[in-house]
Amino acid sequence: MKRAYVPWPDKRLRTVAEDVTEITDEVRQIWADMVETMDAMPGVGLAAVQIGVMQRLAVVDASDERGQAVCMANPEVLHASVQLREHEEASPNLPGVSAVVERPRAVTVRFLNEAGALEERDFVGIWATSVQHQIDHLKGKMYFDHLSRTKREMLVKKARKLVR
Repeated sequence: MKRAYVPWPDKRLRTVAEDVTEITDEVRQIWADMVETMDAMPGVGLAAVQIGVMQRLAVVDASDERGQAVCMANPEVLHASVQLREHEEASPNLPGVSAVVERPRAVTVRFLNEAGALEERDFVGIWATSVQHQIDHLKGKMYFDHLSRTKREMLVKKARKLVR
């Protein structure tokens, strides 16, 4: 089921999500809804807080053909490359605006997978960018928090004008 996005500046977008203690059928259903919601965007990732679910759940699918979503609970970056890459990022929670953000080009992430097992996986390029973007959401951060204060204020001001 496609879910609605929490609109900025809803306080949930600035709240740290709760750890997931076990992978249940309910968690799997939330992931399924998240994948459907992400694909309808269309986007390459989604964190549960973006749809108002305050659990540390994320999905990422940066594949060309889609249908390759990685479902993660409690994702955390174990290692990040020194080499950075720029990518234009956006969020359905703050539609109509985007900004170029610089993040590590590759990351190693540990998470609980759909089977409930602890998994470590390497992500590179757009996959790495999306995973880091989703982990930020789970920590109550938005992509524009990586911008200078001036650029961030300009972006939020522009977004507010678009909503009116």
